[in-house]
Amino acid sequence: MTATSHASATSTSLTARQIWSRVRGLLLALAILTVAGIVMALVRSDAQHGHLDPRSADPHGSRAVAELLKQRGVTSRVVTTLDEATAATGPDTTLLVTTPDLLTDHQQTVLRRDMDTARGRTVLLSAGPPSVGTLAPGVTTGSSTPVSALSPQCALPAAERAGTVDLGGERYTTALPGSDACYRSDGLATLVRINGPAGGDTVLLGSPDILYNDRLDKQGNASLALQLLGSRPHLVWYLPSLSDPSAAGGNDDSGDSGDGEEDAGERGFLELIPSGWLWGTLQLTLAAALAAIWRARRLGPLVTEHLPVVIRASESTEGRARLYHRANARDRAATVLRTATRTRLAPLLGVPPAEAHSPEALLPAVSARLAAGDRDLRALLFGPAPADDAALTLLADQLDALEREVRTS
Repeated sequence: MTATSHASATSTSLTARQIWSRVRGLLLALAILTVAGIVMALVRSDAQHGHLDPRSADPHGSRAVAELLKQRGVTSRVVTTLDEATAATGPDTTLLVTTPDLLTDHQQTVLRRDMDTARGRTVLLSAGPPSVGTLAPGVTTGSSTPVSALSPQCALPAAERAGTVDLGGERYTTALPGSDACYRSDGLATLVRINGPAGGDTVLLGSPDILYNDRLDKQGNASLALQLLGSRPHLVWYLPSLSDPSAAGGNDDSGDSGDGEEDAGERGFLELIPSGWLWGTLQLTLAAALAAIWRARRLGPLVTEHLPVVIRASESTEGRARLYHRANARDRAATVLRTATRTRLAPLLGVPPAEAHSPEALLPAVSARLAAGDRDLRALLFGPAPADDAALTLLADQLDALEREVRTS
């Protein structure tokens, strides 16, 4: 008894190979999900950190120019909110806005008001149509152009001293008196300087390449960057952020909160969701898709499994017959009997298997082989369901007799 129980327990136990076959799909999905998460985190990290950051030594960071400015006595301060930026500006300050197009309409309005009263210098990098109209009135944008080595072609002293630099990106035109339009590409300037109403000025750079660590030592990039950012003793490095509370609007200096409410109402639903939730949802969606693929298909060939007990065919037939009898399913039982008989008769009569269940093909073949006598072959092979158990038994006997007769004819 003990041996039998032990054999029964081990005969259905999973082997190491079977366990590996079952879990390898899940492990592969987890590995892909982990790699995808790491890659997305790195991409997101590269996109948010280091780009034009004066603390970053990455190729697209700006630590090199910040260090050069520091050696010349220019103090640098990094801010990420509009309130910090406007509080730090003044006549002796240069405000560098790295991504002005990221600012909302409300933020641009507040920044423009501060630019008019601060009387300092404001440098806008890659300012496009979303921000030029508010931050640089009187300047219009053209189509962008690739970054290349361009000559000054203007009378701006800083440009003349720097000579050829790497510029491109956004292009501008202006007819404002006293303005400078330099480094033209196909007739449109990639650097524009315009005077402010209170003695300050605004400089628009079509691309930020002259500030990158890996391009500062090329052409006259360093000279132009130091002159534009070092004309005043203090430099405020404004890195706009979507997490800035002022991006949702609010009360400004004039006490009018209508612009802020309008900006908040114009923002889409996805813009109001924290970016971390969006990335988390993307990763969960990817995981669900991989799980669906894993469960929807087999990752290997079919594996035959040995039944713990061998069941004879006669027992299976008797068990099915009892089920039919218990359900009173004479129609189903009759259909099974007739279908099996027709399937076996077709090859004996030379009828193609595809036409074995067609009365037009099977009945003539049976009639040609046997004398019909008083039998109704159509009713026998394709007739209605028996009315009672006795009729079902008679049908089974008649089908059996018909098959034996065909085999012996």
